[in-house]
Amino acid sequence: MPTGQLERLGAALAGRYAVERELGHGGMAEVYLADDLKHRRKVAIKVLRPELAAALGADRFSREVRIAAALNHPHILPLHDSGEAGGLLFYVMPFVRGESLRQRLAREGQLPIEEAIAIARQVGGALEHAHARGLIHRDIKPENILLHEGEAMVTDFGIALAPGSETESRLTGTGLALGTPAYMSPEQAAGERTLDARTDVYSLGCVLFEMLAGEPPHAGPTAQAIIFRRVTEPEPLVRRLRPTVPVPIERALVRALARAPEDRFDSAAAFAAALAAPIAGPTRAPSIAVLPFANLSPDPENEYFADGITEDVITQLSKIRSLKVISRSSVMAFRKRDQSPREIGAALDVATLLEGSVRRAGRRVRIVAQLIDVETERHLWGETYDRDLTDIFAIQTDVALQIAAALETELSPDEKRRLRKEPTRDVEAYQLYLLGRQCFHQWTRPGVEQGLRYLEQAVARDPDFALAYAAMGYVYMDAALGVVSGFPPDEAFQRARTVTARALELDPGLAEAHAVLGYLRCACDYDWTGAEIEFKRAIELNPNSGYAHDMYGLMLAAVERYDEAMTMQRRAHELDPMHHRIDVLTTLLRAGRHDEALTGLRRLVEIEPGFALAHLTLGWAQLLSGSPDEGIASLERAVSLSPDNTMYQAQLGEALGQSGRAPEARAVLRRLEELSTSQYVSPYHLAYVLTGLGEHEGALDYLERAWEERAGALFGVKGSFLFRPLRRHPRFQALLRRMNLA
Repeated sequence: MPTGQLERLGAALAGRYAVERELGHGGMAEVYLADDLKHRRKVAIKVLRPELAAALGADRFSREVRIAAALNHPHILPLHDSGEAGGLLFYVMPFVRGESLRQRLAREGQLPIEEAIAIARQVGGALEHAHARGLIHRDIKPENILLHEGEAMVTDFGIALAPGSETESRLTGTGLALGTPAYMSPEQAAGERTLDARTDVYSLGCVLFEMLAGEPPHAGPTAQAIIFRRVTEPEPLVRRLRPTVPVPIERALVRALARAPEDRFDSAAAFAAALAAPIAGPTRAPSIAVLPFANLSPDPENEYFADGITEDVITQLSKIRSLKVISRSSVMAFRKRDQSPREIGAALDVATLLEGSVRRAGRRVRIVAQLIDVETERHLWGETYDRDLTDIFAIQTDVALQIAAALETELSPDEKRRLRKEPTRDVEAYQLYLLGRQCFHQWTRPGVEQGLRYLEQAVARDPDFALAYAAMGYVYMDAALGVVSGFPPDEAFQRARTVTARALELDPGLAEAHAVLGYLRCACDYDWTGAEIEFKRAIELNPNSGYAHDMYGLMLAAVERYDEAMTMQRRAHELDPMHHRIDVLTTLLRAGRHDEALTGLRRLVEIEPGFALAHLTLGWAQLLSGSPDEGIASLERAVSLSPDNTMYQAQLGEALGQSGRAPEARAVLRRLEELSTSQYVSPYHLAYVLTGLGEHEGALDYLERAWEERAGALFGVKGSFLFRPLRRHPRFQALLRRMNLA
């Protein structure tokens, strides 16, 4: 509502309510925070939009809102007052200090299953109370469910309508319909004038589906697209998106979301009762880890080929949304298979393991694969493939399909199509691609350079090899961000941009390329909205990508959306149990939760005493918790474990400067400046040391140079605890504006 109309409302209600500010608005009404002057309490005033008010009329509105005001239920937000003032129709509710279910879903995506069911049952009870008194809500959605002290409260009964009322006919006749497309029943979307309790049952089913799956049952870019999908597609199955949902809950949802009202529960109470039915216990999601395939080839150099088959089977399985698949980097730790299947399953938190071997001789390849239940060590499936090398992709597809069948995992037509898509028709190009991956996974500069040469040879043989271009983009991005020292970031970013664009031109549905593009958008372009779109698309295409989840988490942390960031990073760690834990702990530090971070980091360095980054981050947790000597010792340990890493050296220099050991800090700065004459040293890292020395103008000079070069991890500068002394400086604020972070 424009400011003038806000003043108009305040003037109209003067003496009764002191209107403070707008709290929000929707398609039907706007809501304002106000003081109830008589009762000395905060209230929320809903003002109907003019077109709805005109269709209702003041007299009819008053009569129908009186019906709603008579509702008395612990999960319905009561109405205090209503009326007409200054030509505006309004009603008054208590101001609830909490959040809406929409805000909770926006932050967390999916809710715990038990909590989602509890909320749905509470809302169902509220609806049953209203239905028994002749009111149909017709706009049940997350925005209209408030969460207060652990309880759900349904709002907006002030514009609910009695079925078949004069007002309902008037609204329908003017083309003005209550409701929100993503949650409307098919009959409501079709404009039927006679609606009953089953329309609210459908809407509540949509809300429960979203709480469990993280998305509504039907989505689309427009209201028309959503409604079309609702009336043409079968009822969606929530367990395809979240396999841990108990089967009885899915059955109840399918019935609540039935297209025909007569196929649904006939009351909200019946739906709520179905959700309360005894459940046999939690259902574990189908999950698998693909152990490194053993190389049985006569030539030991074929190790790269066996590793490549392992990784590509993982990639194929990762396309199945309802299957949890552990990432490559975690399974490679079990190459020697010193542990039993049960021990490996416990370490990776999976129910099944795929193990196998590869034997290659000339143009023939023999692959043996076995699926094992970790609890019983029983073989669930096994197959031997003795084929020509040109059949390698067909073998990988068949393995994925057979595993899906063995684990009773249903595949959508799109998943089947993507599983059958071959990355290249040139087997020689594929072998060069596998060699390239093996080299750059060493994460040394020589290994990365050799790996890129192999990938360039692969795309020279097959210029349409999208996956090879995406792999190049991934390597260039990590080089630009300093994972491998010595690469100028501006050059690496540009190369990443070129090859990623080519990958997406060839295959717009390539998850790996969307993840790299998301990283480019935030780390180089500072286009936070564009980055988020790309990360979400990557996760949609490959729900098992630990890389995409982790990178999305880093982006969210950069814009200080810390709770969402940790949700993504914890999911990345779940998919890649040997990695990503450090990113969650770093985000805790950024969020100021130093004690939690310190506890987790101490545990991490006990588990992985040779993990340099863990010691580095532990050092900062100790420094921020008031233990400078311990902190510097941890930072020195990190440098000793990775002596060539300029970032680690620079952060040690900053800590020394902060702790009053300026001569030692200056010695670190001199070493880095000397090193910069022979190799690339990020100005972002040099800014660390000057910040610690209190030389803020010099530090900002380096940060501005880092912005020009897109150097280091500058995209995370806003909430970084390393640059806390600079935050109020006008030049730092100007830098944030240039990065769209103000």
